[in-house]
Amino acid sequence: MSIYAISDLHLSFCPWIDKPMDIYGPEWHDHAERIKRNWEDVVSDDDTVVLAGDISWGLKLEEAVYDLEWIDALPGRKVIFKGNHDLWWRGITKLNTMYDTITFMQNDCYRAEDIYICGTRGWLTPDSDDFTEDDEKIYRRELLRLRASLDRAVEECGGACGERILGVLHYPPVSRAAAFSGFQQIFEEYGVRNVIYGHLHGAEGFGKAIEGSYHGVEYRLVSADRLSCMPALVDVEGRHHECSGSDRKKEGRRETDA
Repeated sequence: MSIYAISDLHLSFCPWIDKPMDIYGPEWHDHAERIKRNWEDVVSDDDTVVLAGDISWGLKLEEAVYDLEWIDALPGRKVIFKGNHDLWWRGITKLNTMYDTITFMQNDCYRAEDIYICGTRGWLTPDSDDFTEDDEKIYRRELLRLRASLDRAVEECGGACGERILGVLHYPPVSRAAAFSGFQQIFEEYGVRNVIYGHLHGAEGFGKAIEGSYHGVEYRLVSADRLSCMPALVDVEGRHHECSGSDRKKEGRRETDA
C-alpha cells in the first residue's frame, strides 16, 4: 500500500457547467485527462489517494456528482478534504454513504494501514495583509477542526503517533513562509512530520509556498498544476517523492470510514 496526494482538480464534468481551466495557462490544458492518465499509470486499487480540496466547480451536490463519479471510477481508495471552492459540500454523513471508494473528511481521521490521515480545510492566516475579523472567526474554527482530527488519531492509535500521521490542509499552513501560524503550531504540538496542502497556483502562488522542512515538519504543495497533473507519492516517514509510471504499489486496505 502506498499513499499519493494531489489537490485542486477543479473538475467540471457536469453538462451545464462551463469552467475550462486552460484559461489560467497552458499547464491546465486537458488537465483532467492528464490526471486520469497519470493516476491510472501509478495508482493501484490497494493504494490511498488524498485529495486536498477544490475538487469540483459544482455549486450543488447534483452538479458535483459528475465529478465525484469520475473520481470514484479511478483506482485506489480516495480521502477527500474540502476546499474553498467546494460549495457543493453539504452533510458529511450523506456524503459518506455515496461511494465505496471515497471517504469525505471532517473532524475525523482516516487510517490507511498504519498511517493516520488527518486535517481540515484551513483558512487565511493572520500574517496575511487581507486577514479580517471575519477571517479570525473561521481561522479559529479551522484550528479546532484540525485539533479534533488529530485527537481522533491519538485516540485510535492509543497515544502519541505523530510520525505516523499525514497532515492535510487545503489552504497553505501560513501565508508567508517566514511567518508562523496556529496550524503549524498544532502540527508541531502533535509531533506531525509530514503535511501536504494545495490552493496555490501559478508562478506567483508557488512563490508564496512553504515547502521543505520547517521546525521538523516537511511541507509539500500538491496542487495539480504544481505536480504537472501527476499524483505525488508521499513517504510519511519523512520524505516526499516524485512518482513515475514505473512505480507500482503493493498492499493496503481501508480500515475505517471517516
